Amino acid sequence: MAADLHCHTKLSDGSVGIEDLIIIAQKSGIDTIAITDHDCIAGTVRSQVIGKRYGVNVISGVELSAFDFDAGKNVHILAYLADAPDRLEAICKKTSVARKRAGQIMMLKVAAKFPITSDFIINHASGSTNLFKQHIMHALMDAGYTDEIFGDLYHKLFDEDSEANILAPTKYPTVKEVIDEVHGAGAIAVLAYPGKFDNFDEIDKYIELGLDGIEVWSPYNTPEMVEELTKLCKKKKLLMTGGSDFHGTYGRKTVTLGSYSTPQEHLDKLMGYKAKKKRAQRKAEKEAASK
Repeated sequence: MAADLHCHTKLSDGSVGIEDLIIIAQKSGIDTIAITDHDCIAGTVRSQVIGKRYGVNVISGVELSAFDFDAGKNVHILAYLADAPDRLEAICKKTSVARKRAGQIMMLKVAAKFPITSDFIINHASGSTNLFKQHIMHALMDAGYTDEIFGDLYHKLFDEDSEANILAPTKYPTVKEVIDEVHGAGAIAVLAYPGKFDNFDEIDKYIELGLDGIEVWSPYNTPEMVEELTKLCKKKKLLMTGGSDFHGTYGRKTVTLGSYSTPQEHLDKLMGYKAKKKRAQRKAEKEAASK
């Protein structure tokens, strides 16, 4: 059965609530999902409780933002199956505070450019743990200045090469900090959609930092990328996952839940990964002790 391991809700920058997302999964015949809101674990327990009600297995997850300062690139790490999700709260909060500051600056800049108020923009982020670009664009849509989230106006306001951009700097943790925090919480670290941020040249470096897997099946990875990543994962013995990066109407691409998914074979490997690692560690310790 399909397993969509990359989904977003209203808690971050998705347009659909947790229960509605789970109902969509159930009616679509998707029996396993992971809710991976950006730098937010607030819905972990609730989503699993609701999932049981509808017969959908909800794997605990979160998408953590990082920055590779050497490469000058954004990097997103998906953290799955944390033994102690609360241990990820600190890094989530740190990023959330930084994003909130940037969001407030951008909101004020938009309110200065267009005849809308900050409160009007904030209302569009109701239910979210933060203010995202999609919320600002939704407010501008409702005010009649555009008819789409990711159109010309979005690029004018949020592209770095636009002279009229309203971007505010957001400081993200390093990739090492994120992977270390993920492992500290007893979770599995998977590189999200390397095709989106062109993270291919840095993958070997991230493996050395402890990366456990790569999101192979994604709307941001071309068929050629999927082939390349599959070969790499097999060679390096990395986990392979897949997900739609579902955001509802707030998505950059038009995708349905489950349109990109994790095959059962690889879902089984993900679910048994930590136990396998522990067995290998015990075996190594035993062999070392007998020498």
